[in-house]
Amino acid sequence: MNKKLIIFTDSGDTIVDESTQVYDDRGIVLRADFIPGADVVLKQLHDEGFTIALVADGEWESFQNTYRENGLGYCFDAWVVSEVVGQQKPAPIMFETAYKKLNLTEADKCRIVMIGNNLRKDIAGANRQGLTSVWMDWSPRYFHTAQEADWTPDYTVKTPAELIPLLHSLEDNLNK
Repeated sequence: MNKKLIIFTDSGDTIVDESTQVYDDRGIVLRADFIPGADVVLKQLHDEGFTIALVADGEWESFQNTYRENGLGYCFDAWVVSEVVGQQKPAPIMFETAYKKLNLTEADKCRIVMIGNNLRKDIAGANRQGLTSVWMDWSPRYFHTAQEADWTPDYTVKTPAELIPLLHSLEDNLNK
């Protein structure tokens, strides 16, 4: 059964451990390891019927390589990559492109969560769009304190496993 809740997610330090990325001489990621448990969570959410869009900054080829190698590219219903879009988060076009690819409207924003590791890009971008923001506070990289009001996430998780009960709760609230 398809779920009402729609998931937008970043990749680096949200699903993939950026410290494990292996690059070629062009700066393209050839491979990377998952954050512990992220592969299980991604597959579970897909198998449960959640619509999932990758909304990530970087190069198209890097994401193709990473998710081809680990075999979980099929979990994404849409791919929105900054190299293709021409701007990075928090630019509205990154989110607008995901809406278009998934045939979503303004009315659907209340059903969308954005999961990301970067307060300035992922969380501020989601908040400015009126989406529910979930900060994956797993990595020591990037900001760890909100320097502007719209950097404050609606929810914070420390591990991918913590996403499951949170997303189920948000889904249950949509069904009330």
